[in-house]
Amino acid sequence: MPPSAWGLSREAFLGTGPRLADLATPILAIDDGAVTANTAVMAGWAAEHGLLLAPHGKTSMAPALWQRLLDAGAWGLTLATPWQVQVGRRAGVRRILLANELVDPVGIRWLCGELDRDPDFAFLCWADSEDAVRLLTDAVRAAGPQRPIDVLVELGGARGRTGARSLDEARRVAAAIERSGVLRLAGVGGYEGALAHDRSPASLAVVRGHLERMRDLARELRRRIDRPVISAGGSTYFDLVAEVLGPESRTCTVILRSGAYQLHDSGFYATVSPFGRDGADRRLLPALSLWSRVLSRPEPDLAILDAGRRDAPFDEGLPVPELVRDRPDGADALAGAAVTALNDQHAFLRLDPARSADLVVGDVVRLGISHPCTALDKWRLLPVIDSADTREPRVIDLVETVF
Repeated sequence: MPPSAWGLSREAFLGTGPRLADLATPILAIDDGAVTANTAVMAGWAAEHGLLLAPHGKTSMAPALWQRLLDAGAWGLTLATPWQVQVGRRAGVRRILLANELVDPVGIRWLCGELDRDPDFAFLCWADSEDAVRLLTDAVRAAGPQRPIDVLVELGGARGRTGARSLDEARRVAAAIERSGVLRLAGVGGYEGALAHDRSPASLAVVRGHLERMRDLARELRRRIDRPVISAGGSTYFDLVAEVLGPESRTCTVILRSGAYQLHDSGFYATVSPFGRDGADRRLLPALSLWSRVLSRPEPDLAILDAGRRDAPFDEGLPVPELVRDRPDGADALAGAAVTALNDQHAFLRLDPARSADLVVGDVVRLGISHPCTALDKWRLLPVIDSADTREPRVIDLVETVF
């Protein structure tokens, strides 16, 4: 925030009518219009396919953004760790799916107390081994809650992350949950995004096969429990989730956990999301923009910007140069340019030699980011702007993160 904001409340600062240009660079901003559009696109699509949405909250860890998802009809929220679940509860989230094994005794004790405190709190977690079931069972018995914990059998795949590697192993986990006396078998969960990383025919076949095994296990469990949950979903293959698991919504509760769609990006998800490609019947919009100032032009085809690894994600691709602020030729000035490296607080922007004179020290460059899941963790407070595409974006809100 600029020095003029120091000492002001959020409301008082917004009441001054700030513009993005009033904030120092580098700054990561959220495009309000893009968030609204993306939230509506996925909510409508999921409803058409009989899927409930529990978007993954770890993408933003921003309760204000979570609330926008819930207000748009999301069934609940997905989180990844017990402390994230605690943040969700503090934010008033009533339905939470912990897409992970629950074996931490500190988190289990808190959870048992929370379930007893609030009978309207719905909670699901995963287990992928008999050892995990035993640890969870022992901790729950020690805590002595009045309500059982609902557990999904996690089914994984070769070279994946967590998850039982075979249907036989998953069946043994399900039986262990049923024997525990303090846990309740609720269905099957999995994460198909750990098994492939592109949309090649081979990758799609692997993902489809995994989803079909999840479907088959859920059908088996349906003989023993009423309306089992099937939960899948990242933000890359949700179209296959709808194709394979959507028809099961007649007899199962199918929960999709995609999280990156609310913010989307200009890099990784723009190329792999079903709604990120040219020709898609629906489109997601990049809602995060990193505004960075030119510090130096030390070589004819090189500009050094003031944003680096402290400000932008870089695990799934480097930032993407999009335009120069306050320039009618803002996009043309960066034609052929690319960020080639990041230091802690510097970006190396290589320019097309034919256009290199178009960028001068002091210019502000808008960068698109790649992979929103590692973007907001670098920022405690982010401005929400009306649109990143206007000549002078206005700051209309502030969003706090809780990492």
